[in-house]
Amino acid sequence: MLDADTDADARARFCIQLHVLHLRRNAGRFARPPDTLRCPGGSIRTLLLLALFAGFQPAASDPRIGSWTLVSAQSSIEPANRLSVTSVPNGTHVVMSGETHLDFTANTNGHQGAAPGNLGFNQIELHRIDKHQAEVREMKDGVLVATVRERLSNDGTELTSTSTSTGHAPQITVWTRTGGTKNPKDPFAGDWTQDPSKTRMRQGATIKIEPDGNGGVRFLGDYSYTARLDGKPYDVKNSRNDTVALTLADPHTVDATFRRDNEITQRDRWQVSADGQQMVLSTTATLETGQHLTEKLVFKRQ
Repeated sequence: MLDADTDADARARFCIQLHVLHLRRNAGRFARPPDTLRCPGGSIRTLLLLALFAGFQPAASDPRIGSWTLVSAQSSIEPANRLSVTSVPNGTHVVMSGETHLDFTANTNGHQGAAPGNLGFNQIELHRIDKHQAEVREMKDGVLVATVRERLSNDGTELTSTSTSTGHAPQITVWTRTGGTKNPKDPFAGDWTQDPSKTRMRQGATIKIEPDGNGGVRFLGDYSYTARLDGKPYDVKNSRNDTVALTLADPHTVDATFRRDNEITQRDRWQVSADGQQMVLSTTATLETGQHLTEKLVFKRQ
Protein backbone atom coordinates (compact mmCIF):
# COMPACT_ATOMS: atom_id res chain seq x y z
CA MET A 1 0.00 0.00 0.00
CA LEU A 2 1.28 3.47 -0.92
CA ASP A 3 2.02 6.00 1.83
CA ALA A 4 0.14 9.31 1.82
CA ASP A 5 2.83 11.39 0.01
CA THR A 6 3.50 8.78 -2.66
CA ASP A 7 -0.22 8.30 -3.22
CA ALA A 8 -0.72 12.06 -3.57
CA ASP A 9 2.07 12.26 -6.15
CA ALA A 10 0.60 9.40 -8.11
CA ARG A 11 -2.87 10.98 -8.08
CA ALA A 12 -1.37 14.29 -9.24
CA ARG A 13 0.36 12.64 -12.17
CA PHE A 14 -2.84 10.82 -13.04
CA CYS A 15 -4.78 14.09 -12.94
CA ILE A 16 -2.36 15.76 -15.34
CA GLN A 17 -2.41 12.82 -17.75
CA LEU A 18 -6.22 12.74 -17.67
CA HIS A 19 -6.46 16.47 -18.26
CA VAL A 20 -4.00 16.40 -21.18
CA LEU A 21 -6.03 13.54 -22.68
CA HIS A 22 -9.19 15.65 -22.28
CA LEU A 23 -7.53 18.57 -24.08
CA ARG A 24 -6.36 16.35 -26.93
CA ARG A 25 -9.83 14.91 -27.44
CA ASN A 26 -11.31 18.39 -27.48
CA ALA A 27 -8.53 20.13 -29.40
CA GLY A 28 -9.68 23.37 -30.97
CA ARG A 29 -12.95 23.49 -28.95
CA PHE A 30 -11.56 25.16 -25.81
CA ALA A 31 -13.68 22.74 -23.85
CA ARG A 32 -13.82 23.22 -20.12
CA PRO A 33 -12.41 20.32 -18.09
CA PRO A 34 -14.77 18.46 -15.78
CA ASP A 35 -15.66 20.41 -12.63
CA THR A 36 -15.03 17.35 -10.51
CA LEU A 37 -11.39 17.09 -11.61
CA ARG A 38 -9.34 18.32 -8.66
CA CYS A 39 -5.83 17.40 -7.52
CA PRO A 40 -3.95 17.57 -4.22
CA GLY A 41 -2.40 20.93 -3.43
CA GLY A 42 -4.44 22.96 -5.94
CA SER A 43 -6.40 22.84 -9.13
CA ILE A 44 -5.42 20.89 -12.22
CA ARG A 45 -4.93 24.17 -14.08
CA THR A 46 -2.06 25.12 -11.74
CA LEU A 47 -0.36 21.75 -12.16
CA LEU A 48 -0.89 21.82 -15.90
CA LEU A 49 0.70 25.26 -16.19
CA LEU A 50 3.70 24.04 -14.23
CA ALA A 51 4.01 21.07 -16.56
CA LEU A 52 3.79 23.28 -19.63
CA PHE A 53 6.45 25.67 -18.31
CA ALA A 54 8.73 22.72 -17.62
CA GLY A 55 8.30 21.49 -21.16
CA PHE A 56 8.83 24.85 -22.88
CA GLN A 57 11.78 26.40 -21.09
CA PRO A 58 13.83 28.73 -23.30
CA ALA A 59 16.96 27.31 -24.98
CA ALA A 60 20.17 27.43 -22.97
CA SER A 61 22.41 30.39 -23.69
CA ASP A 62 25.97 30.23 -24.98
CA PRO A 63 28.34 30.20 -21.96
CA ARG A 64 31.01 31.89 -24.11
CA ILE A 65 29.15 35.20 -24.36
CA GLY A 66 31.46 38.07 -23.41
CA SER A 67 34.82 39.60 -24.36
CA TRP A 68 37.94 37.50 -23.88
CA THR A 69 41.73 38.06 -24.01
CA LEU A 70 44.22 35.35 -25.02
CA VAL A 71 46.70 34.64 -22.23
CA SER A 72 48.47 31.41 -23.30
CA ALA A 73 48.70 28.91 -26.15
CA GLN A 74 50.09 25.46 -26.89
CA SER A 75 50.25 24.30 -30.51
CA SER A 76 51.72 21.62 -32.71
CA ILE A 77 51.61 21.13 -36.48
CA GLU A 78 52.69 18.03 -38.40
CA PRO A 79 54.69 18.15 -40.57
CA ALA A 80 56.19 21.46 -39.48
CA ASN A 81 56.40 24.52 -41.73
CA ARG A 82 59.89 25.21 -43.05
CA LEU A 83 61.80 28.30 -44.11
CA SER A 84 64.93 28.44 -46.23
CA VAL A 85 67.03 31.61 -46.52
CA THR A 86 69.90 31.57 -49.02
CA SER A 87 72.37 34.26 -50.01
CA VAL A 88 72.52 34.95 -53.75
CA PRO A 89 74.47 37.64 -55.67
CA ASN A 90 73.04 41.04 -54.68
CA GLY A 91 70.11 39.49 -52.83
CA THR A 92 68.52 36.97 -50.49
CA HIS A 93 66.39 34.06 -51.73
CA VAL A 94 63.53 33.08 -49.38
CA VAL A 95 61.39 29.94 -49.70
CA MET A 96 58.64 29.01 -47.23
CA SER A 97 56.84 25.65 -47.43
CA GLY A 98 53.97 24.17 -45.50
CA GLU A 99 50.76 25.95 -44.51
CA THR A 100 51.86 29.03 -46.49
CA HIS A 101 54.03 28.94 -49.59
CA LEU A 102 56.34 31.85 -50.44
CA ASP A 103 59.18 32.10 -52.93
CA PHE A 104 60.97 35.38 -53.69
CA THR A 105 64.35 37.04 -53.98
CA ALA A 106 64.83 40.38 -52.20
CA ASN A 107 67.50 42.90 -53.14
CA THR A 108 69.97 43.59 -50.35
CA ASN A 109 70.32 47.25 -51.42
CA GLY A 110 66.84 48.10 -50.19
CA HIS A 111 65.40 48.58 -53.66
CA GLN A 112 62.02 47.18 -54.61
CA GLY A 113 62.04 43.85 -56.43
CA ALA A 114 59.47 41.75 -58.24
CA ALA A 115 57.98 38.77 -56.38
CA PRO A 116 55.62 37.05 -58.82
CA GLY A 117 53.59 33.99 -57.97
CA ASN A 118 53.00 34.83 -54.30
CA LEU A 119 49.55 35.09 -52.76
CA GLY A 120 48.75 38.59 -51.53
CA PHE A 121 51.81 40.46 -52.84
CA ASN A 122 53.91 40.76 -56.00
CA GLN A 123 56.65 43.17 -54.91
CA ILE A 124 59.14 43.05 -52.06
CA GLU A 125 61.59 45.35 -50.28
CA LEU A 126 64.26 44.26 -47.80
CA HIS A 127 65.89 46.70 -45.38
CA ARG A 128 68.63 45.60 -42.99
CA ILE A 129 68.30 47.46 -39.68
CA ASP A 130 71.34 45.92 -37.98
CA LYS A 131 73.06 42.53 -37.85
CA HIS A 132 70.16 41.05 -35.87
CA GLN A 133 67.17 42.82 -37.42
CA ALA A 134 65.64 43.27 -40.87
CA GLU A 135 62.39 44.63 -42.23
CA VAL A 136 60.53 43.21 -45.23
CA ARG A 137 57.79 45.20 -46.96
CA GLU A 138 55.27 43.26 -49.01
CA MET A 139 53.41 45.23 -51.69
CA LYS A 140 50.67 44.58 -54.21
CA ASP A 141 50.97 46.70 -57.37
CA GLY A 142 52.89 49.36 -55.46
CA VAL A 143 50.57 49.42 -52.42
CA LEU A 144 51.94 48.28 -49.06
CA VAL A 145 49.95 45.29 -47.76
CA ALA A 146 52.16 44.00 -44.93
CA THR A 147 55.35 44.76 -43.01
CA VAL A 148 57.40 41.92 -41.54
CA ARG A 149 60.01 42.63 -38.85
CA GLU A 150 62.63 39.88 -38.52
CA ARG A 151 64.65 39.58 -35.31
CA LEU A 152 67.48 37.11 -34.84
CA SER A 153 68.42 35.92 -31.35
CA ASN A 154 71.90 36.81 -30.07
CA ASP A 155 73.06 33.20 -30.40
CA GLY A 156 71.67 32.97 -33.94
CA THR A 157 69.46 29.94 -33.26
CA GLU A 158 65.99 31.56 -33.19
CA LEU A 159 64.32 33.84 -35.72
CA THR A 160 61.16 35.77 -34.77
CA SER A 161 58.96 37.32 -37.47
CA THR A 162 56.28 39.87 -36.58
CA SER A 163 53.90 40.64 -39.43
CA THR A 164 51.57 43.65 -39.32
CA SER A 165 48.87 44.65 -41.79
CA THR A 166 45.94 47.03 -41.72
CA GLY A 167 42.89 45.68 -39.94
CA HIS A 168 44.62 42.62 -38.46
CA ALA A 169 46.33 41.84 -35.17
CA PRO A 170 50.12 41.35 -35.38
CA GLN A 171 51.06 37.79 -36.36
CA ILE A 172 54.13 36.36 -34.62
CA THR A 173 56.04 33.44 -36.11
CA VAL A 174 59.03 31.84 -34.37
CA TRP A 175 61.56 29.70 -36.25
CA THR A 176 64.33 27.47 -34.90
CA ARG A 177 67.52 26.96 -36.90
CA THR A 178 67.68 23.34 -38.06
CA GLY A 179 70.30 23.46 -40.79
CA GLY A 180 72.88 25.57 -42.55
CA THR A 181 75.86 27.26 -41.04
CA LYS A 182 75.73 30.71 -39.50
CA ASN A 183 77.22 33.11 -42.03
CA PRO A 184 78.78 36.30 -40.61
CA LYS A 185 77.86 38.11 -43.84
CA ASP A 186 74.23 36.98 -43.63
CA PRO A 187 73.30 35.64 -40.19
CA PHE A 188 69.72 35.06 -41.37
CA ALA A 189 70.81 32.47 -43.94
CA GLY A 190 70.05 28.84 -43.12
CA ASP A 191 67.25 26.31 -42.78
CA TRP A 192 64.57 27.04 -40.20
CA THR A 193 61.67 25.05 -38.72
CA GLN A 194 58.60 26.77 -37.29
CA ASP A 195 57.98 26.50 -33.54
CA PRO A 196 54.15 26.68 -33.37
CA SER A 197 54.06 26.66 -29.56
CA LYS A 198 55.59 30.13 -29.71
CA THR A 199 54.27 31.15 -33.10
CA ARG A 200 50.65 31.13 -31.97
CA MET A 201 51.30 32.99 -28.72
CA ARG A 202 49.49 36.19 -29.59
CA GLN A 203 49.29 37.67 -26.13
CA GLY A 204 46.53 40.23 -25.88
CA ALA A 205 44.55 39.02 -28.89
CA THR A 206 40.83 39.39 -28.19
CA ILE A 207 37.58 37.78 -29.26
CA LYS A 208 34.03 38.87 -28.60
CA ILE A 209 30.91 36.70 -28.45
CA GLU A 210 27.53 38.38 -28.09
CA PRO A 211 23.82 37.58 -28.51
CA ASP A 212 22.55 38.39 -31.99
CA GLY A 213 19.03 39.23 -30.77
CA ASN A 214 17.53 36.33 -32.69
CA GLY A 215 18.32 33.35 -30.48
CA GLY A 216 21.88 32.95 -31.69
CA VAL A 217 25.36 34.35 -31.05
CA ARG A 218 27.70 36.58 -33.02
CA PHE A 219 31.39 35.58 -32.91
CA LEU A 220 33.97 38.30 -33.68
CA GLY A 221 37.69 37.53 -33.94
CA ASP A 222 40.13 36.78 -36.77
CA TYR A 223 37.06 35.31 -38.45
CA SER A 224 33.37 35.88 -37.72
CA TYR A 225 30.02 34.13 -37.82
CA THR A 226 26.47 34.31 -36.50
CA ALA A 227 25.01 30.96 -35.45
CA ARG A 228 22.60 29.17 -33.14
CA LEU A 229 23.35 26.23 -30.86
CA ASP A 230 21.27 23.87 -32.99
CA GLY A 231 23.91 21.83 -34.84
CA LYS A 232 23.00 23.39 -38.19
CA PRO A 233 25.64 24.91 -40.53
CA TYR A 234 26.08 28.70 -40.67
CA ASP A 235 28.37 30.74 -42.92
CA VAL A 236 31.81 31.82 -41.68
CA LYS A 237 33.47 35.02 -42.92
CA ASN A 238 37.21 35.70 -43.38
CA SER A 239 38.07 32.04 -42.87
CA ARG A 240 39.41 29.14 -44.90
CA ASN A 241 36.29 27.28 -43.71
CA ASP A 242 32.85 27.69 -45.24
CA THR A 243 30.50 26.87 -42.36
CA VAL A 244 30.33 26.25 -38.62
CA ALA A 245 27.83 24.20 -36.60
CA LEU A 246 27.46 24.76 -32.84
CA THR A 247 26.11 22.38 -30.18
CA LEU A 248 25.89 22.73 -26.40
CA ALA A 249 27.62 19.70 -24.86
CA ASP A 250 26.81 20.84 -21.30
CA PRO A 251 26.06 24.19 -19.61
CA HIS A 252 29.77 25.15 -19.75
CA THR A 253 30.87 23.54 -23.04
CA VAL A 254 30.25 24.41 -26.69
CA ASP A 255 31.39 22.20 -29.58
CA ALA A 256 32.02 23.79 -32.99
CA THR A 257 32.43 21.81 -36.21
CA PHE A 258 33.85 23.60 -39.25
CA ARG A 259 33.45 22.42 -42.83
CA ARG A 260 34.90 23.34 -46.20
CA ASP A 261 33.32 21.93 -49.37
CA ASN A 262 31.06 19.84 -47.08
CA GLU A 263 34.08 18.11 -45.54
CA ILE A 264 34.91 18.46 -41.82
CA THR A 265 38.17 20.40 -41.51
CA GLN A 266 38.22 21.51 -37.88
CA ARG A 267 36.70 20.63 -34.52
CA ASP A 268 36.75 23.09 -31.62
CA ARG A 269 35.70 22.59 -28.01
CA TRP A 270 35.14 25.71 -25.91
CA GLN A 271 35.02 25.14 -22.14
CA VAL A 272 34.16 27.94 -19.71
CA SER A 273 35.21 27.58 -16.07
CA ALA A 274 32.59 27.27 -13.33
CA ASP A 275 33.21 30.87 -12.23
CA GLY A 276 32.93 32.09 -15.84
CA GLN A 277 36.31 33.85 -15.76
CA GLN A 278 38.39 31.51 -17.94
CA MET A 279 37.75 29.81 -21.27
CA VAL A 280 39.84 27.08 -22.91
CA LEU A 281 39.70 26.41 -26.65
CA SER A 282 40.91 22.97 -27.82
CA THR A 283 41.30 22.63 -31.59
CA THR A 284 42.09 19.80 -33.99
CA ALA A 285 42.25 20.66 -37.67
CA THR A 286 43.44 19.46 -41.05
CA LEU A 287 44.94 22.23 -43.17
CA GLU A 288 44.62 22.52 -46.94
CA THR A 289 48.22 21.28 -47.19
CA GLY A 290 47.28 18.06 -45.38
CA GLN A 291 49.11 19.12 -42.22
CA HIS A 292 47.47 18.31 -38.89
CA LEU A 293 47.13 21.06 -36.29
CA THR A 294 46.37 20.68 -32.59
CA GLU A 295 46.07 23.74 -30.41
CA LYS A 296 45.03 24.76 -26.91
CA LEU A 297 44.31 28.42 -26.23
CA VAL A 298 43.45 29.89 -22.84
CA PHE A 299 41.41 33.11 -22.59
CA LYS A 300 40.41 35.23 -19.60
CA ARG A 301 37.28 37.34 -19.41
CA GLN A 302 37.85 41.07 -19.79
